[in-house]
Amino acid sequence: MTPPGAHEPTALPDDTLSGCGPLLTDSVAAPGMLTRPLRQVLFEHVRGQGSTTRADMGRALGISAASVSAVTSELIAEGFLRETDESDTSDSDSPRSARGRPPVGLQVAADAHHVIGIKLGDLRHTAVLSDFAGVRLADLALPTRPHRKSAQALIAEARALIDQLLDGQGMTRRDVRCAGVGLAGLVDFRTGNVPWSPMLDAPGTGLRAQFEAALGMPVYLDNDANLLTMAELWFGGGRGKSDFAVVTIEHGVGMGLVLFNQLYRGARGMGLELGHTKVQLDGALCRCGKRGCLEAYVADYALAREAATALDQHASLSESPLALLEELFAEARRGNEAALSIFRRAGRFLALGLSNVAQVFDPEVIILSGGRMQYDYLYAREVLAEMQSMTLTGGRAPARVEIHAWGDLVWAQGAVALALGELTGQLLGAQAHRAVTA
Repeated sequence: MTPPGAHEPTALPDDTLSGCGPLLTDSVAAPGMLTRPLRQVLFEHVRGQGSTTRADMGRALGISAASVSAVTSELIAEGFLRETDESDTSDSDSPRSARGRPPVGLQVAADAHHVIGIKLGDLRHTAVLSDFAGVRLADLALPTRPHRKSAQALIAEARALIDQLLDGQGMTRRDVRCAGVGLAGLVDFRTGNVPWSPMLDAPGTGLRAQFEAALGMPVYLDNDANLLTMAELWFGGGRGKSDFAVVTIEHGVGMGLVLFNQLYRGARGMGLELGHTKVQLDGALCRCGKRGCLEAYVADYALAREAATALDQHASLSESPLALLEELFAEARRGNEAALSIFRRAGRFLALGLSNVAQVFDPEVIILSGGRMQYDYLYAREVLAEMQSMTLTGGRAPARVEIHAWGDLVWAQGAVALALGELTGQLLGAQAHRAVTA
């Protein structure tokens, strides 16, 4: 059941057809473009379009034909772009040579580099292998035990996941330029430290450096909700949006925010911990150790805790949170008032959290994503109506809510976007540009 006012759940887009990366418009591109060399801007435009021509590129970006021609020739010579046999002849105004030859298409040289994206989860780890054009080449998921573990144990599991994925493609870690890795918790993107994570038994000081030493490649570490937001920005419904928020409900509650077509991480690189905002003083105990957090009322473990108390379940089922949630949902469908009351209560707290997101950030759209989007009671008509009633809009149209029920691979796909973005900046960004011109 999809409630009125919400969009139908969507699957992961086919990344083999439409390119990847933010589709910048003139109104939002300017701030970011000022910090990027022209070669990076042109390369990212080609990757975003999937395939384009020099003439179309110049018109879209407002750049002279001479500049486009000179820079793209360099990118071709350096192995970042390639000319294609298929030409774009749909535009009757496209300039042609004196012989009438249509403009030559340009694409990313996909095989130039490969990256891996990894999501380390409570129940399973997932990984995606991608080429430089962002096309998914292979993926893999491996189960894990849902308990806190040492950094060394977590890294060993990630390394085993990578090696198994690459072995299936006849590749090794030496064939991969870098990896994006995401996990739940407070992740400092700039330093690579993880002050707190529900997956670690101690703070992960220098965790990124430990990953790099174990994997033998550059690693970019980020909060998993940021990865989901990157997946929307690079491969999903957020590609053409300037400002949007992503709220995810899984074993925890996370949030990512895009401002001016770019991921916002906060002043200290810690991201936006919506799940740990307080919705009730001295309230339910959260797994972070504090009370009254939003996720203590909405997340998997919170619903399972309520279900174990409200429903008469045998011990083996109570030991499996996901199985308990499935039974709770089934009971709610059958009209069990205790089960319905649990979802209604969680929905009201979620409405409060979403209202706060809309009030503080005023996003164009709030995307609800994650595995628990199958439990439609969390985003029923009443939940969205209560969210809107709590939000001061001043007569304006309220923030739209979309429901995106992607599979587990979306997190790793977001880690691919993270890796591709960082690698592109390293190879074509300001630092690389200074090195070339020095």
